[in-house]
Amino acid sequence: MRRLRPVPRSRRRGFTLVEVLAALLFMAIVIPIAMHGVSIASRAGILGQRKAAAIRVAERVLDESFISGQLGTTATNGTTTDGETTYTWTLQTQPWTEDTMTTATVTVSFDVQGNTFDISLTTLFDPTTTTAMSTGATTP
Repeated sequence: MRRLRPVPRSRRRGFTLVEVLAALLFMAIVIPIAMHGVSIASRAGILGQRKAAAIRVAERVLDESFISGQLGTTATNGTTTDGETTYTWTLQTQPWTEDTMTTATVTVSFDVQGNTFDISLTTLFDPTTTTAMSTGATTP
């Protein structure tokens, strides 16, 4: 019968304590950085969706104000809800310095993860044409 010899230490399989500690340290550094990256990507996606919705709100406010003939009046404001998000908007008009036209600016505010963001949409319009359209009169 043959006698079994003990296997030398260099041939044993497994990880040493130093290797395990190094792997744990590496994971302790990499996992928080990866989670922060996922959080930033999620926030960027939500911000893009909310900006697109805010632009739609601003376009709708401008269109409704133009059609109703209220575009040249004093500043107006309001809120619109889209899903679970509330968009606060403000419409302001002021004379344009280059011509007899007027600028109309809609500013829409919304929150993303505790931070408030604003978008502004500005257009030019001729107040004489807008008033004539709202009263139904025709201009030559």
